Amino acid sequence: MKRRAFTGAALGLAGGMVVSGRTGVSGWMTEAVAQESGVQANTSQGAGQQTAGQLAGGALVRKPLVLGMVLEPPALDPTAGAAAAIAEVVLYNVFETLVHVGPKGALTPLLAERWSGSEDGLTWTFHLRPGVKFQNGKPCDAAAVKFSFERAGRADSVNKDRAFFAAMSSVDVKDAQTLVIRLARPDADFLFMLGQATAVIVEPSSAAGNGAQPVGTGPYRLASWRRGTSLTLQAWPEFRDASAVSFPQVTFRFISEPAAQMAALMANEVDVFPRVTERAVARLKANPAWQVVVSGSRAKTLVAINHRRKVLADVRVRRAIAAAIDRQDARGVDQRRVVQGAGQRGHGTPIGSHYTPDAPGYVDMTAVNAHDPERARALLKEAGVKLPLSLSLTVPPPPYARQAAQVVMAQLAKVGIQCRVQQVEWAQWLEGTYRNHDYDLSIISHVEPLDLGNFTKPDYYWGYRSPRFDALYRQLVTAVNEKERLDLLAQVQKLLAEDCVLAWLYQPHWVSVARKSLAGLWDDMPMLVNDLRSMRWVS
Repeated sequence: MKRRAFTGAALGLAGGMVVSGRTGVSGWMTEAVAQESGVQANTSQGAGQQTAGQLAGGALVRKPLVLGMVLEPPALDPTAGAAAAIAEVVLYNVFETLVHVGPKGALTPLLAERWSGSEDGLTWTFHLRPGVKFQNGKPCDAAAVKFSFERAGRADSVNKDRAFFAAMSSVDVKDAQTLVIRLARPDADFLFMLGQATAVIVEPSSAAGNGAQPVGTGPYRLASWRRGTSLTLQAWPEFRDASAVSFPQVTFRFISEPAAQMAALMANEVDVFPRVTERAVARLKANPAWQVVVSGSRAKTLVAINHRRKVLADVRVRRAIAAAIDRQDARGVDQRRVVQGAGQRGHGTPIGSHYTPDAPGYVDMTAVNAHDPERARALLKEAGVKLPLSLSLTVPPPPYARQAAQVVMAQLAKVGIQCRVQQVEWAQWLEGTYRNHDYDLSIISHVEPLDLGNFTKPDYYWGYRSPRFDALYRQLVTAVNEKERLDLLAQVQKLLAEDCVLAWLYQPHWVSVARKSLAGLWDDMPMLVNDLRSMRWVS
């Protein structure tokens, strides 16, 4: 049977940065595609395992690692929650997937040591790595994969990517190490999605308890969790490649306040702080003991707009909100007003639709709802809005959100929109804003790359409904021709901008601070993850 290559593109809510959904465009490279222009992949080691923790001379420096995080995960089951902080702790560390997603979206084998896809993209055969066990001693075989995917796709599933798994017509076990997945429609992002946290393979008998006591196949297992303070993972001695595990213990410390982040770094209480507040960086750049790494992302920081509110259902009002926000000056020179005010210090790029500049098929839509206070006032008048218009602005804990709220509030006030800022904790945001839709406006960063599918969900938290968008999206996710996908992706970006579904602010560039002796930090981050297997001490 003739084989062909399919590649994918795609990011969730990230601690305030959220949520999943999908679509992308071809452009993510599998190792196999890069090597032989085929979809077949085959390596003897999982991604990041072969040299992790090893020096040039072969010695392994084994000492604990302390990693800072802005937000604490609400639970530890990535198949049952939207918070990106869950994946930051457990993805590839405790739980594993069939496919590993690395920097720049490179796809390599993990639990699957090789795979192949049919010419029409509907049938996929995966050959699993032999001898893999879960941390409770049970085998990780094709039956466990079948259970995981069917569980994720059930009608009662709470998996945020349930639609992706529901599109699997069948998952058949050929033998203990081989399974065949048949799709209802071609999906150019199929392999990329199999590397997401929502696609982790779980052990059937322990699946229900993974939120508090996760059982995976990865190199680490949960040792302790001090709610509100820290979580510690311990190296699992029975991991299949335990000798290559760099850190005997990894502690995640949850520090949301910028001043506290800086204090922890300066006191040497933290070894690495991925996605640290930019304000903590300036003093450390000149310190020879520290390194600063700026990585790309597929995140979109935005002002979410609740279309269920009558006044906000009017596109003219939404356009007025977007036009009130200053992303560029009158000469078209990027001043990054919101980017600067949100504490990014220029580490961000303004965007005008739900796609990022360095992703394949990007079209610049910032001019569609450009900064124009006079136009904003005219639009509000045209819509019959009596000023001042009072709206709530719900803000989760991350510094980027709370600092951006002050900038956005001041800019909206200039056109007659008065915002009542409501600062909430992350759990409150997830419950009140995301689940119960109790908000007018909110500031959030969507960190998953393949999340255009959220705009087709009638019950999603911003409540956008558009039959035209739904039709375009269906065409996009089934198109396998590169030119056709790029054209459809351009149409999708344009429609979202013209409908002004949200007020997009910027694509953040993640800034991480780490000790100079820590190697393996990603310089490009297509999704939010702390892949401990890639990191190692070098001195």
